[in-house]
Amino acid sequence: MKKGILLLALASLPACVLAQHEFEYWTEVGVEGRIVKKLDWALDLNVRFDDNGLQTFFPQPGISYKLTKWFKPSVEYRFLIEKNNAGNFKSSSRININGLFDKSFDKRLKLTARLRYQFVPQLNVTTNAYDPDFDQAIRLKPKIEYDINDFKLTPELSAEFFYNPTYGPDGRQFSKIRYAGGFSVDTNNPHSITLLYRLDYLIRQHDEDLSHIISLSYSYEF
Repeated sequence: MKKGILLLALASLPACVLAQHEFEYWTEVGVEGRIVKKLDWALDLNVRFDDNGLQTFFPQPGISYKLTKWFKPSVEYRFLIEKNNAGNFKSSSRININGLFDKSFDKRLKLTARLRYQFVPQLNVTTNAYDPDFDQAIRLKPKIEYDINDFKLTPELSAEFFYNPTYGPDGRQFSKIRYAGGFSVDTNNPHSITLLYRLDYLIRQHDEDLSHIISLSYSYEF
């Protein structure tokens, strides 16, 4: 399985040269806190832009539970407002079911892997083309972080693999890979700031797109 994912990632790189390039800008503001021991809540507000202005807007509340030292499941609800091909904004809902696995080494190197199943409630199905970011998908995201001694920035690298489990011409296959690299700022207080560059590559599409994304997020922990 691991070798298959690695080969899939490497095979996609040459095709990136021929892809159409798009540019996007994502912002995220969030707050989080504790309900009881091991049970946390979070609320995020996400806004996404491209060269044509505002494209997507969604608030996302969620809860998570630290089941073990290395495993934390969570559930999130996303109320999505998205611009369609006609330039009109339409609303829909998404539910994310996540499992976060993490392991730290020497208190500096941290490895995490997030497994997500996301789906659209049956009464809220969109008629637009399939979007692996928001429609039904299984997503695997491994990430590595390293805390540099006496340095304010903590670099991180990740890759996320999107699998479309639905039936149909474009279903039951990997649909997208997202690479990301950047850093978080060590503020030593409840504030958290992260700046990332993301590279999205759509797989097995006739109109292959390559999206360059600058992402800035801020969160406050009560």
